[in-house]
Amino acid sequence: LQSGETGAPLAVFDGARLTLWRTAAASALATRHLARKDAARLTMIGAGALAPFLVRAHAAVRPIERVTIWNHRLESAERAAAILASSPFSVRVGDRLEDALREADIVSCATLSKAPLVLGEWLAAGVHVDLVGAFNLRMREVDDAAVARARVFVDTPAAKIEGGDVALALKAGAIDDNHVEGDLSDLCRGRIAGRRAADEITLFKSVGTAIEDLAAAMLIWRRLPGGADARTP
Repeated sequence: LQSGETGAPLAVFDGARLTLWRTAAASALATRHLARKDAARLTMIGAGALAPFLVRAHAAVRPIERVTIWNHRLESAERAAAILASSPFSVRVGDRLEDALREADIVSCATLSKAPLVLGEWLAAGVHVDLVGAFNLRMREVDDAAVARARVFVDTPAAKIEGGDVALALKAGAIDDNHVEGDLSDLCRGRIAGRRAADEITLFKSVGTAIEDLAAAMLIWRRLPGGADARTP
């Protein structure tokens, strides 16, 4: 992190861990606007390094009571569940993806899948879907039906071009450009309403942006000893 005035170095961060936290934080920020306030059941699809961060982030903004982790490799899901074992919510490993999806209030996906895992017909009324994987046009986490059923938001406009789930649904004609209602900035600034009804399906697609890394680094820096009194980078 460097000073915006002088270019002087201010701090050095572990970029990998910072990215894990800021990615999860962006998803949680969208969840705060788009998930039902009583959302208590979270299904986590994917069990990589990001999964525990996403679970904890969603649980920070909604009263999560039960987490189901599904992964195509059972042992990976079990490892992720073990990491979260001391959490204030129950954690279990799901064996049937369809069942885990149908019972979820929030679905969070962080995979490298090249074929849809989440089918629109499996989504319950009122669910919020958070999509972190499928960051290029060769990847998919949900099918066109899931995108078409939902009110869709993105982290930045780039997600409509780069993220497989939304971009490929647009290309196939399953949705048009107006189906994507806005981005995270629109939600945070109140330019577009978040959740409007308990039974609507919402979907947030993120591909990541460097401004999130900068915001996270600035937040950490300001909380360091003396950071509150230092000049803004």
